Amino acid sequence: MAWADPKCLFPFIIQMAQRLVLRRFLSISPQKLSVPLVSILSKVSAAPCYPRSVVPLTQITVPASIRTFSTTPVCRATFNIQDGSDFQDRVVNSQKPVVVDFHAQWCGPCKILGPRLEKMVAKQQGKVLMAKVDIDDHTDLAIEYEVSAVPTVLAMKNGDVVDKFVGIKDEDQLEAFLKKLIGA
Repeated sequence: MAWADPKCLFPFIIQMAQRLVLRRFLSISPQKLSVPLVSILSKVSAAPCYPRSVVPLTQITVPASIRTFSTTPVCRATFNIQDGSDFQDRVVNSQKPVVVDFHAQWCGPCKILGPRLEKMVAKQQGKVLMAKVDIDDHTDLAIEYEVSAVPTVLAMKNGDVVDKFVGIKDEDQLEAFLKKLIGA
């Protein structure tokens, strides 16, 4: 009895599920999609058991109006630091003032301060940038900038630390901190 063997049944179930998803996907008009089509197609193409009976993705045309590819650089006010050279390039050598948020995933106060600080930086409309540094991933930076507790926030201008605070601040205090940095 071949159908009772899970090894035979599993690939069949995967193929049927993929066909069902693809049929439902192809029946949706591009205007009704809430997720960009390109991200859906990339997930479907990454499926390990892609059935041969379905039309290959290379033959599906994506309307240009919903493509998300762009050649213009995106400048975000908030970014995560990847390594020491990234910190040097994006923070120390920055032409704009930078707020550096030293945080940790396990830190409760960091989870409160982080979004609050991001919101206040976004209100400054590009006058100041925000770099996020996870101290568990970048211990060397935490030691170099004498971070002994989290959250610690540094205000940097022209590569120098001009202000600093440790702990949670309310929005009014954060706004005053940012205004001082921009005006300093």
